[in-house]
Amino acid sequence: MLALLHTSPVHVPVFDALRDAAHPGLELRHHVHAGLLERARRDGPEAVAEPVAAALTRAVAEGARAVLCTCSTIGGVAEAAAAGVGVPVLRVDRPMAAAAVAAGPRVLVLAALESTLAPTAALIEEEARRADRPVELRTRVVDGAWSRFEAGDGEGYLRRVTEAADSVTGADVIVLAQASMAPAREATRASVPVLASPAPGLAAGAAAARAGTG
Repeated sequence: MLALLHTSPVHVPVFDALRDAAHPGLELRHHVHAGLLERARRDGPEAVAEPVAAALTRAVAEGARAVLCTCSTIGGVAEAAAAGVGVPVLRVDRPMAAAAVAAGPRVLVLAALESTLAPTAALIEEEARRADRPVELRTRVVDGAWSRFEAGDGEGYLRRVTEAADSVTGADVIVLAQASMAPAREATRASVPVLASPAPGLAAGAAAARAGTG
């Protein structure tokens, strides 16, 4: 069984649909803790280290063979807590970051939340060092997107993200920093690859859960 640690309930149907399409038979258990993102935005990701570790411990106690954190802001905190919980803990955006580095040196990160930029940039730079590849990283917050998300205006949110991706120039690849931005990947007319985290992240989580069962 793969546990997923979310900071918004909007991710639950997204990952269920991806499971049904690409990983039939994989058992998912969703753990939604919206307060973790709110606190991380207010006090910094390090402030949620203890509650994240507690959430991971509960997931393992309920039978998780691996845990996938779907929140980019706290993904690094979740990874860091893995040693204390005894199963693999993955951040959903790491496979996307590796793919971005492979796509070319000029990487443009789009995020709806300011708090997502630093963790995502650090992750891409880490993957660039791991692959021994150069990276020229730029980041941008999509103006007005998060207020639409918080208001429940999913269409308006994704429209802002799509418009931002369409306007990008001088990049080899565009990274959509948050899992909730993924549907914009299908709508954008960008001339370079646009990467989203849910599908490759779930594939990595599924592989980890299968390995833990074997």
